[in-house]
Amino acid sequence: MGNMSVLILGASDRADRYSFKATESLERLGYPIFLVANQVKEYDGKLIRKDFPIGEKIDVITLYLGPKNQEIWYDSIILANPRKVIFNPGTENPALQERLNVAGIEWEEACTLVLLQTGQFP
Repeated sequence: MGNMSVLILGASDRADRYSFKATESLERLGYPIFLVANQVKEYDGKLIRKDFPIGEKIDVITLYLGPKNQEIWYDSIILANPRKVIFNPGTENPALQERLNVAGIEWEEACTLVLLQTGQFP
């Protein structure tokens, strides 16, 4: 734990959102995280970016955007070349999953929070 970097795509500054809860859980466990969404925000000293962090090693991308909102991120996800992409409930996307297959990037449909709570992340 802790040395694997995680990018949360669809990050939120709202405490009632699952992406916010995942951010808090990942930080508590010591994972380096990158927060990316469709608009720039800052909360509690955390920056939610509007772009992928160029030049940073990203091991896992966990998705909190629905399939239609993922389309603009396809190329960035593939170029980031993560070890794994996690499709949280409601983010399942056969089109992106096929692109990941072609790129040789592992993916799974699972809940990041459950994976963390059960010691199965990633």
